[in-house]
Amino acid sequence: MGVTEEVAAQAARLERGGRLGECRAFIQHGDVSVYDHVVSVARQSCRMADALARLGVRVDRSSLVRGALLHDYFLYDWHDPDPSHRLHGFRHPFFALANASHDFALTPREKNVIVRHMFPLVPVPPTCREAWIVCCADKVCALRETVEPRVAALSRLIGRRASAADRKGEGSR
Repeated sequence: MGVTEEVAAQAARLERGGRLGECRAFIQHGDVSVYDHVVSVARQSCRMADALARLGVRVDRSSLVRGALLHDYFLYDWHDPDPSHRLHGFRHPFFALANASHDFALTPREKNVIVRHMFPLVPVPPTCREAWIVCCADKVCALRETVEPRVAALSRLIGRRASAADRKGEGSR
């Protein structure tokens, strides 16, 4: 089973047993839903774990994937100006852990993944490999989700300006 299928199977189990599907209704970064974000983080985490495995570093794969899928299980639109959403970056890991603990039986590693994924913004570091991997994968995915659309838009703008300059140059010949 490949990474995509592994993550999809675990996501389907979490949707059946809890409220993971609700994450499709909330935006995380840019136009990426929380659901798509956590799936991306889970896939990236698996790829990182696979690279580490080639170096002889083993992880609890189930806790890694479940923790990654639940790391942003806060279940609200953080863009909403509701006062309870203030300081979202600092507080959402605790809301995610409370929701996940309510809906699922979690391993200690899964709990660590969820509550520590915002290090260093939340200053207590992860204490297991799985949490460190998800913490790093989350940053990679968040950066990709926020920067890539801007780079693409800038590239289109530069391309249009270059085309206009080319057309202008052709007319002067």
